[in-house]
Amino acid sequence: MAEGLTWNVYDANTMTQVEVYGEVLARLGAEHENIVGLSADLAKSTKIGVFADRFPGRFFNAGIAEQNMFGMAAGLAKAGLMPFVSTMAVFTTMRAAEQVRTDICYQNLDVKIIATHGGISFGQAGTTHHCTEDIAIMRAMANMTVIVPADGIECANAVRACISRPGPVYIRIGRGFEPNCYTSGDYGFEIGKAVEMNPGTDLTLVCCGITVLQAMEAAKMLKEADGTSVRVINMHTIKPLDADIIRKAIVETRRIITFEDHNVYGGLGSAVAEVVAESGRACAFARVGIPDCYSLVGYPEDLYCHYGLDADGIMAKVREVLGKDFEQDESWEDGF
Repeated sequence: MAEGLTWNVYDANTMTQVEVYGEVLARLGAEHENIVGLSADLAKSTKIGVFADRFPGRFFNAGIAEQNMFGMAAGLAKAGLMPFVSTMAVFTTMRAAEQVRTDICYQNLDVKIIATHGGISFGQAGTTHHCTEDIAIMRAMANMTVIVPADGIECANAVRACISRPGPVYIRIGRGFEPNCYTSGDYGFEIGKAVEMNPGTDLTLVCCGITVLQAMEAAKMLKEADGTSVRVINMHTIKPLDADIIRKAIVETRRIITFEDHNVYGGLGSAVAEVVAESGRACAFARVGIPDCYSLVGYPEDLYCHYGLDADGIMAKVREVLGKDFEQDESWEDGF
C-alpha cells in the first residue's frame, strides 16, 4: 500500500515515477534506520537525491563506477543493512550485470535495485541509453524479483512492498510524465499477484509499465467502436509471474496478446508464452514489443507509436488477432 503519501492524485499526475520513488524512499528511511542509499553519480537524475538530502550519513555516491557500487551494496547488506541502489536500467543490467549476479543474487542478499529510465522512456537520449533487454536479463537471475510498475502510484506501492520481501528486488521505472492508471493506491497491490484492470471475454491483453494505460484506453475504444470485450491485465510482477491469471484467461478468452516496452525476446511476452505452452491448452497468442533491433531515437511518445505500443497500435493488433482462426474445441480433449 502507499500509505504515508500526502499528495493527491492531481499532485501525482505532475510527478514522474522517479520523483514518486525518491519521496517514498525518503519517508521509508525515516521509518527504517537500516535503509541506506547508493548512487553512481546520478542522484539527481534518479531522484535518490531526496533520500541523500534527508539522510546524508546513510547515502553513498560511488561515482561513475557502477560495478563498485553494487559490490558496496552487497557488503552493506552482509552487514545487516538494506541498500537501495539507484542508477539507470541500462547501467544496472549490463554494465554491472556480473556484480548483480555474483555479489548480490548468488548470495541472495537483501538489496533493492531501483532502475530508472527503463525501456525507451529516455527516447531522445539515444539508443545507448535505451534499455530494452533488462527484464530478460534480470528474470534469468536466480533469487531476483522483477517488478515493472504501471505508474507513480504503483511505483510507491512496489517500493513499500519490497521492504518486506527478502532477497534482491529489481524495480524498473521510466522517466517521462506518463499519466496515472490508478486514482488511488488502495487497489490491493501484492508482489506476484497481477491486477485485472478491465473485465473482458473476447480477448486478453497482458501488459506492464507504460502499456497498461494504453491498453485500458484501447479496450474502451474497442468496446465503443466494435463492441469487443477486452480483458486488461496489469502484470506488474514479471517474476514471480502470476500464472493462475494467465491460465484463467486462456480458458475464458482463448486469445492473449502481450504488450511491453522491451525487446520481444525474454521479457513479459516470453514469460507469458511459457505459461501458455506449459498449460497444454491452445490459444491465439501474440507478443508486441520492440522487435529484434536496437530502438530508434526520438521522443518516447513517437517511439511508442512507431512500435505499436500506444492505444492505436494496440487496437490494430487486437483486430488482427481477432481475425485469426483457431480450433474452437472448448474441452481441449487433445490437451494434456
